[in-house]
Amino acid sequence: MDDCIFCKIIAGDIPSVTVYEDDEVKAFLDISQATPGHTLLVPKQHIQDIFAYDADLAERVFSRVPALARAIKASNPKIQGMNIINNNGAVAYQSVFHSHIHFIPRYGANDDFSIHFGDHTNQYDGAKLEAIAASIRQQLED
Repeated sequence: MDDCIFCKIIAGDIPSVTVYEDDEVKAFLDISQATPGHTLLVPKQHIQDIFAYDADLAERVFSRVPALARAIKASNPKIQGMNIINNNGAVAYQSVFHSHIHFIPRYGANDDFSIHFGDHTNQYDGAKLEAIAASIRQQLED
């Protein structure tokens, strides 16, 4: 797409620092570097988000995740863990609408990166959880 920053990076029209590249994907350092080593993995095919993937594309993209994660972790002995994040839709903090996976190395509790998971356990009993699961299962069957 002409106005997609990631498509321009893939085409070489915008410079990037490449970590890995093959015929299907490109991995490059995120310019923001949430933590040192913050890397993005993008399919070379322009696709907006996970909702537009088919099984074949998912296999081609996500099969690269473990090796890339291991390489990033091994690149710096100070890395203690890693958040691997795929944001889909503006409400989910997707800011570039070309599917991408963030690899955010974690150096400790004070490395200036955090995620908050609200605890709503007291709002869901077994019946409510089962209703949600049944709705999802129904969509998988359709």
